[in-house]
Amino acid sequence: MHWKQPTLKRSSLLPRVTFGEGTDPDPRYTLANERTFLAWVRTALALMACGVAIETFTADLLSPLLRSTMAASLLILAAAISGCACLRWLAVERALRRKESLPLPLQVPIVSVTLALVSLVFMAILHY
Repeated sequence: MHWKQPTLKRSSLLPRVTFGEGTDPDPRYTLANERTFLAWVRTALALMACGVAIETFTADLLSPLLRSTMAASLLILAAAISGCACLRWLAVERALRRKESLPLPLQVPIVSVTLALVSLVFMAILHY
């Protein structure tokens, strides 16, 4: 017996807008795309936790302005990663349906540069 791939019901607005063209990809690719999205969401949650931890537990190490700036930068980064993760999931899903090349991830340079800067600032503060 040959396995038949299920098709999405295109009656609701989200699937029509998001996946209105192309063909359903292999479910393994869709699920891998979803796992990647969830990994980015976990990263955003971890950054949120770091921002909250800096604000909560470094009162005696950092000045209030620096502490708030570092915490806010991590929280803003977490929000940006979460938003980018959603946009990337949609872009990858569309590319899979259209059988196109996958888009480059915007999150990688954003996370790398921001975390490098926050780490350097934090190391400089702890060194003094």
